[in-house]
Amino acid sequence: MEILVAKNAGFCFGVKRAIKLAFDTAKSYGKDVYTLGPIIHNPQVVKKLAEEGVNAVESYTDTNKSVVILRSHGVTPQVIEGINKQGNKIIDATCPFVKKAQQHATKLRKEGYQIVIVGDEKHPEVKSIIGYAGDGVIVTETGEGLAGLLKGKKVGIVSQTTQSRINLLKVIDEALKAAHDVKILNTICDATSIRQTETREIAKDVDVMLVVGGRNSANTSRLAAICKEETESVYHIEVADEIKEKWFKGIKKVGITAGASTPDWIINEVIHKLEDIKGRIG
Repeated sequence: MEILVAKNAGFCFGVKRAIKLAFDTAKSYGKDVYTLGPIIHNPQVVKKLAEEGVNAVESYTDTNKSVVILRSHGVTPQVIEGINKQGNKIIDATCPFVKKAQQHATKLRKEGYQIVIVGDEKHPEVKSIIGYAGDGVIVTETGEGLAGLLKGKKVGIVSQTTQSRINLLKVIDEALKAAHDVKILNTICDATSIRQTETREIAKDVDVMLVVGGRNSANTSRLAAICKEETESVYHIEVADEIKEKWFKGIKKVGITAGASTPDWIINEVIHKLEDIKGRIG
């Protein structure tokens, strides 16, 4: 059984930076350190941080004169204001690519554009960008029904950093049908595009695909969806213990990819588990 591992699987730059800031902050302050929500969408990493004294809270009102880390997905200006009013110290671990999307949204709002965000409106990153875009923002993943809302308007488009280029192009196409002025600011992270392209190529060439990462991770779920377009046998797992030997009986090629919030040690455990299975079944 041949095992193919995506070269770009695992932590992206923004996640690496956020995790380093969180562990460094834990060492510097020792206690009363919090993140608003999980710093990344990976429960195993969140657990390790909790062991170091960095705990996730759902609201800044649960903190007071503490150290609050802004997670990689970012937060709205209103949340930042609330954190400051609580007398907290802020450590900003917002991904630089998310920060760029926030800045673009602010600029488009000030220039009077109807802002369209390509993304999942329930995702924390998109919620943070909405905060900078202001009232009247439109959020869509596919652009369905968008043209009717944009007739005769000047439109500014930004994207969730982990969105697919296919979705962005769909939204652009719908906007161009109706708007008289369309300004496109591509805020999709290059690392996301590279990971998705690489994942698709591997999935085309294997019998089984393992996608490793948190089940609440949008970019990991998107990788799983891409794999399902190319091969029937796709398993989205969080840890190696979820792997079942029966998945690989009679299989010649297995592919492994992982989301941007999946640490190397989890990926390595998955590889080792597959190597063990390979040794038993050939």
